[in-house]
Amino acid sequence: MIRTSIRRAVVPGIAVLALVLTGCGASNETDGGTVGGDTGGATGLSGELAGGGSSAQDSAQQAWRAGFQSDNPDATITYDPVGSGGGRESFNSGAYAFAGSDSYLTDDDGELSAAKKQCGDEDPVEVPAYVSPIAVVFNLPGVDTLDLDAETLAKIFDGKITKWNDPAIAGQNNDADLPDTAISPVHRSDDSGTTQNFTDYLNKAGGGAWSYDPDGVWPIKGGEAAEGTSGLVAAVKGGEGTIGYADESQAQGLGIASVKVGDEYVAPSAEGAAKALAVSKPAPTATATMLTYDIDRTTTESGAYPVLLASYLIACQHYDDANEADLVSGFLSYIVSDAGQQAAAQQAGSAPLDASIAAKAQEIVGAISAS
Repeated sequence: MIRTSIRRAVVPGIAVLALVLTGCGASNETDGGTVGGDTGGATGLSGELAGGGSSAQDSAQQAWRAGFQSDNPDATITYDPVGSGGGRESFNSGAYAFAGSDSYLTDDDGELSAAKKQCGDEDPVEVPAYVSPIAVVFNLPGVDTLDLDAETLAKIFDGKITKWNDPAIAGQNNDADLPDTAISPVHRSDDSGTTQNFTDYLNKAGGGAWSYDPDGVWPIKGGEAAEGTSGLVAAVKGGEGTIGYADESQAQGLGIASVKVGDEYVAPSAEGAAKALAVSKPAPTATATMLTYDIDRTTTESGAYPVLLASYLIACQHYDDANEADLVSGFLSYIVSDAGQQAAAQQAGSAPLDASIAAKAQEIVGAISAS
C-alpha cells in the first residue's frame, strides 16, 4: 500500500525536539479507541496488522501481541522475525505496516529515502522499543565466563587470534584453564541489526584492531554463518571452541564474556544496557518523529554495558486507512507504555526505556493518524 498524506511534517532541529516532546502519557483520541496513558490504553480496535523484522525483538513481540490482543480481542497482530534488514525492506515496499529494526534508518544504502517515499514524502516514525545487551557467547568445555576487552574481541572475530590459550586472552583470565583449542567465530548470515551493533562496537571500541565499517552484513568472507538469533545460538552450541554474538535473552546454556569498560569488566545486563543508552547522544538522523541514538561504545561510565542494541519500531506518521492508522498507533503505544515495557522485561529480559525516552516515544506514536 502506498501511504500518502496531505499534511507535511515540519522537521525541527534536535534542540526543538526536546521542547516539542515534553509531556508523558498524553492521549490520542481515535475513532477506534483511546490511545495513551501509562498502559497504552487502546481498546476496542479490530482488524489485522502485519509487521516484521528484528529477530532480537521476537520474544518481546510475543509478549506485546498477547498484551495488546487481550484488550483488543478483535485485533490480530502478526510479526515475522525475518531480521532487521528484511523488516526494513518489507516496510519500504509496503508489505509491512510497521517494522522492527536493530539499527536506525540511514541513507548509506538509500533506506531512509525509501521509507520517506513510502510514508508520503514525510519523515517516518522511528522510536526505540527494545533495549537489550548483546552477549558475546562461546562454547568452551570447562569455561563458563571470560573477561575480554574490545581489541581482543576484534582480533578474535577478524581471525587474528586463533587459539583459546592465546596470551591476549590468557592475560585477562589468569584463573581460567584455557585449552589449546582453535577458535571458531560464528556470525549472522542475514542482514542483521545485531551484526550492525556488534560491528559498531568493534569499530569504535577496538582501538583500531577492527578495520571494517559498521555493517548489518558481516564484512568478512568465509567462516561459519547462521541465520537469525536462534540459528547463531544453535551454531555456537553445536560446536566446540565456537564464539558468537547474540541478544542476551537467548544466550542461555552458553559461556558469556564480560567486556572491559574503563577499568572494570562488565557482564551483559539490562541495567547496564539502559545505562549505556542513557549516556548516548541523538543520532544525526534524529528529527521530531525519528528518536534515534548513536550508542556511546567507548563510555567509561561505571556499570554501563556498551555492547547493546537499541531496537526500533518503524512506521509512518499517516496512513491512508483510518483503521490501519488506529491499529498501528494503538499497538505501538502499548509497546512503549509502562505496561508494554514491563511485559518485555519479564519475558525477554530487556531494559525498560528510560522515563524521558519513553515519554518522547509515547508522544510520537500516539500522534500516528489517518491522512
